[in-house]
Amino acid sequence: MTLTATLPEATPLDPPDPRTFRSAVPPCVPRRARRDGSRRFDPLALVALAAIAATMAVDATAALVLAALFVLVVPFEMAFPRHGRRLRRPELGTDVAYALVATPLGFVGTLVATVVGVASLAWLPGLLLRPLVTAAPAPLRVVLGVLLFDVAVYWAHRWAHEVPFLWRFHSLHHSTRRLDWVSGFRNHPFDGVFLAPAFILLAVAGFSPEFTGLLAVIQLFTGLFAHANVRWRLRPLHRIVFTPEFHHWHHADEPGAINSNYSVFLPLWDIAFGTYFMPSDRRPQRYGVAEPTPTGIARQLVHPFRGLPSPRTVLRHPWRSLRSAVLAVRRGLAQVARSARRTSRRAQRRADRSYTG
Repeated sequence: MTLTATLPEATPLDPPDPRTFRSAVPPCVPRRARRDGSRRFDPLALVALAAIAATMAVDATAALVLAALFVLVVPFEMAFPRHGRRLRRPELGTDVAYALVATPLGFVGTLVATVVGVASLAWLPGLLLRPLVTAAPAPLRVVLGVLLFDVAVYWAHRWAHEVPFLWRFHSLHHSTRRLDWVSGFRNHPFDGVFLAPAFILLAVAGFSPEFTGLLAVIQLFTGLFAHANVRWRLRPLHRIVFTPEFHHWHHADEPGAINSNYSVFLPLWDIAFGTYFMPSDRRPQRYGVAEPTPTGIARQLVHPFRGLPSPRTVLRHPWRSLRSAVLAVRRGLAQVARSARRTSRRAQRRADRSYTG
């Protein structure tokens, strides 16, 4: 089946994509309107506004970063737009809210990431690599550090897509249907924990905190740039470094593009492990996820927990909850192994043909 260059925008009524390992979170329930057409009062929205106000009162750094990105990126989006020139678009306020509360969300995520990083046992291969790293000359150590960080983040990012429990949190980042200068801020604080093993690996292997921190900062800003609504293709660099075209295909909700382009620095990992996707005859037109996602930052942050046991249930039935947790971990490890074995695009192509025709 031949795909056209203009695909219709996804709607919340689209069925879950059968080609992926994703499992949809139980569907959200939209806020009901009053008889006069107005919306009911949403206490979660009030909580979100209070959090933004408190953050701005304590530290205005996030607002300054947001303003700097606006000045540096938006002129290029207006001059070289990929999809239209509208500055105001649906859910712009939600993405700006994520940017303004990035500091407290990041603090919560760091606490959880520390626990996950230690529990991941990524420090074991780090101990094995430590003699090699410490003996290497400085230039080689930098190259080795970048490669280790990139391949570790590649697999963590891949599992965030292909393991359903992790996708609960990472899908929030992909729920935006318009990529631009601010959409990259939309992240659940628990989504970032999948990067923790990469940092633990490098730290135990002998790389300095400054080096790993610098890699994280570079990854953050290149990621924000890659979401920009610019039409630059940069074709000669496609197989060499991370480009906006590469990452836009990663966000595309189109056949063949889903579960592809996971690298954050070097596409060579996608090429090596069979997840590279960069068509030469078309460009991504549709973004987002198949499953419905609520609007507003507060509702989105609690959405991944829908369908999970509540703390009250865990306290009332601790042994049953522990058994369920053990089974869930075993199921998750099996899904990780299944994802690791998917090293070819052949199965994806077969699924694409079944899905489209």
